[in-house]
Amino acid sequence: MNSPTLKRDWKAYYAAVADRPPRKTILTALPAFETPGMAIDLGCGDGRDTVEMLRQNWAVLAIDKEPDAVARLLARPNLNTLQLTTQIVSFEQLQLPKQVNLINASFSLPFCAMEAFPSLWNQIFNSLVPGGRFCGHLFGDRDSWGDSKLINTFTRSQVETLLKAYAIELLEEEEHQGNTPLGEDRYWHIFHIVARKQ
Repeated sequence: MNSPTLKRDWKAYYAAVADRPPRKTILTALPAFETPGMAIDLGCGDGRDTVEMLRQNWAVLAIDKEPDAVARLLARPNLNTLQLTTQIVSFEQLQLPKQVNLINASFSLPFCAMEAFPSLWNQIFNSLVPGGRFCGHLFGDRDSWGDSKLINTFTRSQVETLLKAYAIELLEEEEHQGNTPLGEDRYWHIFHIVARKQ
């Protein structure tokens, strides 16, 4: 099995996942709101979830540490840029705004430095208004990339502890042998999450 290195080929990744639809977690979270509000897309990549939030009239702050990701997002056709703000910054240096209704983090939080993750997780909670939602993914402890020590992984019990301050609306655990979008051999262990701040 291949483990990731600190330097991922993000350009190749964005090319491999171009034009994929928004993820189930964001499609589950959005209908739970009565009206659109303010959302943050953490690790937005080329914007597959950002575009859906904009389509549903949300104001979105899209954040990624890779300039190429933000460039690809902004190059998308028919993009509602009036409702979109972008920021290029790493999770380790991020300062989230307050009074946010929705924070989306699709397959991005595992790439936060392990020592910085607790602070980022607390920021997410503190940024959300009561009734606001977090949706996204965490990697499980049996994920093969956890062997690299560069990726945050969690047991189910640890995930449930992280979500104690939330009402869990979706918590699905997925495990299977497969490949990454770049064709790397990988054992996937993923938690799909939608949770409402109480």
